[in-house]
Amino acid sequence: MLGRRITEVILRRDNLRFPFPDEFASRITGRSVDSIRRRAKYLLLNLDDGRIILSHLGMSGRYTLFDSEKVKQFETTKNEVSRFGSATGFEGRHDHVEFRFDDGSVAVYTDPRRFGIMDLIEVGEEQIHPLLESLGPEPFGDWSAKQLAKKLQNKTTNIKVALLDQRVVVGVGNIYACEALHRSGIHPQRQSKTLVRKDGKPTKKLQRLHENVVQVLEQAVEVGGSSLNDFADVNGTLGYFGHHFQAYDREDQPCLQANCGGTIERITQSGRSTFLCPRCQR
Repeated sequence: MLGRRITEVILRRDNLRFPFPDEFASRITGRSVDSIRRRAKYLLLNLDDGRIILSHLGMSGRYTLFDSEKVKQFETTKNEVSRFGSATGFEGRHDHVEFRFDDGSVAVYTDPRRFGIMDLIEVGEEQIHPLLESLGPEPFGDWSAKQLAKKLQNKTTNIKVALLDQRVVVGVGNIYACEALHRSGIHPQRQSKTLVRKDGKPTKKLQRLHENVVQVLEQAVEVGGSSLNDFADVNGTLGYFGHHFQAYDREDQPCLQANCGGTIERITQSGRSTFLCPRCQR
């Protein structure tokens, strides 16, 4: 999408999680994509007129990119019907948005659950936008165990729920919280503040957790994420971090930590499945 001019935008419904901005398609048609950034799990596409397309995939959304040669392989249909069918999944029934570009390429946004988001904001509004203003630090940025300790020192919530709180640190989803806690030997139901010393500094376990959060995310990005159900990247490729799971989705299987001998169990926290080894996670 980078450097390409948008020649047409097809909206096949009025909303995703929220309604599309007024005249969304016409306001971005003719604009070029100057740069693409990420903040937490949000994509920010900077346009050449000083506006930004703000996008979030929700739980099941995906973009699929087709170059001009690939597009020619699909028969043209009415705009009410996606021409891409099984190439985007679900026989095209959930291809809600198409961005068509001046070089003949197309980006298709598919979202069966419609939990995704698209908004149009002005450059400079990122820090005050309701969806962005309360976000915590980036795990790959200037983030330290000391900063994590400061966020947790008065929290009585359990550490698993705290890691999922995007105000504490962004981008840590359910899978990666389970994996980081397991590698750190921390029970997911442990009170967050017990991982912080009385002087406000991180305990050794919290330092280890900080390191493992970053490590787990880096490893997941390297192999394309974790494909569960319908996840795929922009080329339709599955993510392979599932092959590296040590705890997640391994209920009743042996713990893989050295010299542990425990068995992975599943519990529910805030409506989400948590996988842990009760023997080595304390």
